[in-house]
Amino acid sequence: MTAEASPSARPPSATSVAFPILLALSASHFLNDTIQSLLPSIYPILQRDLGLTFGQIGFITFAFQVTASVLQPMVGVATDRKAMPYSLVVGMMCSLAGLLLLSRAHSFGWVLLAASTIGVGSSIFHPEASRVARSASGGRYGFAQSFFQVGGNTGQAVGPLLAALIIVPFGQGAIAWFALVAFAGMALLFWVGRWYSTHLGAARRASAPPPPLSRKAWLAIAILIALVFSKNFYTASLQSFYTFYLIDRFGLSIQESQFYLFVFMAAVAAGTLIGGPLGDRFGKLPIIWVSILGVLPFSIALPYANFFWTVALTAIIGFVIASSFSLIVVTAQELAPGRVGMVGGLFFGLSFGTGGLGAAALGLLADSYGLDFVYRVCSFLPAIGLLLIFMPKKEAAAA
Repeated sequence: MTAEASPSARPPSATSVAFPILLALSASHFLNDTIQSLLPSIYPILQRDLGLTFGQIGFITFAFQVTASVLQPMVGVATDRKAMPYSLVVGMMCSLAGLLLLSRAHSFGWVLLAASTIGVGSSIFHPEASRVARSASGGRYGFAQSFFQVGGNTGQAVGPLLAALIIVPFGQGAIAWFALVAFAGMALLFWVGRWYSTHLGAARRASAPPPPLSRKAWLAIAILIALVFSKNFYTASLQSFYTFYLIDRFGLSIQESQFYLFVFMAAVAAGTLIGGPLGDRFGKLPIIWVSILGVLPFSIALPYANFFWTVALTAIIGFVIASSFSLIVVTAQELAPGRVGMVGGLFFGLSFGTGGLGAAALGLLADSYGLDFVYRVCSFLPAIGLLLIFMPKKEAAAA
């Protein structure tokens, strides 16, 4: 018989969302992803200074994102078995080390090492942070995951802007100044870890082993994984190569192109914030449908648009496609009860991994056929959302 957790050890009720913890998690996610977004933001600088090809640029993204994707599910499984409240601080320390390496990386090999180190930090941070966000949600799971995730998306948006204002004028060495961002994140995460250790340790010790998953649950999770693949493979084409596309097609400067990358990433952040509450109100599955398939007309039109419509369409695509991710994670967590860390690690890891594979593959395509061809091919990826037709009925109803 499983012992019942004491009232003091239970997660907050549906009426007592731990907003200070969610705010701290979102802020630390903002700081963490600001650091990470500096890497793709300086790709034009690295290409200019180190003479890199698009294929090499893609493999830098691959090194960062695949490092994160391989480790995140393992970290999630480990934290499902034993809570590690202060692992969040360790993750930020790894991101700091990678940041400092990147500021002094003057060869392709050293850039790969710096990218991989930042990826390790991400793999440690995301699964446990996602678990704490769910624990602090007070039952408002979609809202909590969106609130947590929007911090990261905002950081990804701000990174290119900071790169344009600081790194482009002062050079690659100025990346080291962002160590202050990492130290601020470590301080926030130490406080979050102390709260998590105090309030949730007893509940985790009293929890029962998770039940085995049914075949239908696995099928539903596989469909959600396919959706994340299509979403992030397409997003990788914009995050890694959008600045080059604007420079090559419309003659923008490096600094100008980074401002428009900020516009795209800001739209992603706004879509993330809105998606979770909409899912709580109208159901997760309808919002996921709209998010994945809804961008298809815009993605098909993008390769043929002029400058104004290129900026407008990428903003619309970023807003709509980002609204589903937190809902996909929450749906998967509900399909796999007791495996919050594993699901968080799997889906955040998959998000990074497919983005990394996409960047590497698309970089090689761009070297051979050009960026216009890449965007024409990628425009049909959102059609994978039609797989939602095969979602098992019981699991679809639960969503």
